[in-house]
Amino acid sequence: MPGTPRRTIFLSLVLSLLVASCEEEAPPPQQQTPAVTVVTLKAEPVALTRQLPGRTTPYVVAEVRPQVTGIVQERLFTEGSIVEAGQALYQLDDAAYRADYNSARASLARAEASLEIARLNAARAAELVKTNAVSEQEHENAIATLRQAEADVGVAEAAVASSRVTLSYARITSPIAGRIGKSTVTQGALVTADQPQPLATVQQLDPIYVDLTQSSSELLQLRRALAGGSVRDTENTPVTILLEDGARYSHEGELTFADVAVDPSTGSFSLRVTVPNPDHVLMPGMYVRAVISNAILEDGILVPQQGIARDPKGNATALVVATDGTVEQRAVEVSRTIGDKWLVSGGLMAGDRVIVEGLQKVQPGMPVEATEIAPAAADVKRPEAGPGDAEPAEPDTTAADVSRQ
Repeated sequence: MPGTPRRTIFLSLVLSLLVASCEEEAPPPQQQTPAVTVVTLKAEPVALTRQLPGRTTPYVVAEVRPQVTGIVQERLFTEGSIVEAGQALYQLDDAAYRADYNSARASLARAEASLEIARLNAARAAELVKTNAVSEQEHENAIATLRQAEADVGVAEAAVASSRVTLSYARITSPIAGRIGKSTVTQGALVTADQPQPLATVQQLDPIYVDLTQSSSELLQLRRALAGGSVRDTENTPVTILLEDGARYSHEGELTFADVAVDPSTGSFSLRVTVPNPDHVLMPGMYVRAVISNAILEDGILVPQQGIARDPKGNATALVVATDGTVEQRAVEVSRTIGDKWLVSGGLMAGDRVIVEGLQKVQPGMPVEATEIAPAAADVKRPEAGPGDAEPAEPDTTAADVSRQ
């Protein structure tokens, strides 16, 4: 057909144009500026706290031991109960001691009778010597006999008092008020005076001591900071006690003692906190932690933990939004954690905007669109800890020491 070559040529041209248009590169899509969330840092007073491990110890401990020898007739307390000072705990067989006491009383009565006779003889001799009915020698002998009778009464009274004390020892009482443990003897057991094994132990648990240990190097750092004026000391600050399960103890303690010597084997010194224990929640030997406020840093910088990361070498870094809107990486020095935030000692300052969300999609030098975090989440002040709140003692590197992708 005459029109076929022209149609073929037309179709070939159309096909070529289609192929050429497909081979042209599509224009690249416009790249969007990533959005990040930042926290603007500010300087404020920060309480420098330290969480120290410790053990509870009784406020007063009394080991009950017999002061006389005898057979236990009766145990007069319930094991594990609260006893009062002076409460009877054991009754020993006191027949022999009671007999000695009665004998001493009889001797005292005889001595008092002899004293009465001597007093009458001395009075009679004093009257007779005036009329020379008796000699001066007899008068003096009567007076000496009176003095001897008086001394005999004193000796008898001392014997009665001694036998009374010995008899009272047969009834063993509690020297202090507190909780008594289990008895090591039963009815019918023979106990001896000053034996090494106690019959029972009474412990006063309200209040109770918490014995802590702190590194001497930390004390030196604190003293240097106080001398430099960067921090100020805190006095009579309550001590928060954390139980073994991390729960906060309902009563706060008071630091009452700091040792004056450092243990050469551990390089630490001892602290003692006195804690009220009205409900006997704290028991002797329990492991606890104490949050102690050592000082207040006047111009502290706190950064949320998610804003701090570590490189493969372990150095802390942070991503900061610069004034031109680009991302800048900073080397940061952190000293400790305060709640869920890091206390920064170098690398950041007040006014810096630290990225806390969107870290995975930004790199240093990239422009970003920064949005300030909500005020409730950005508040760097420590909230009042409620029951069960726990504060980490050491920097929690599990959550913060990760490398950015």
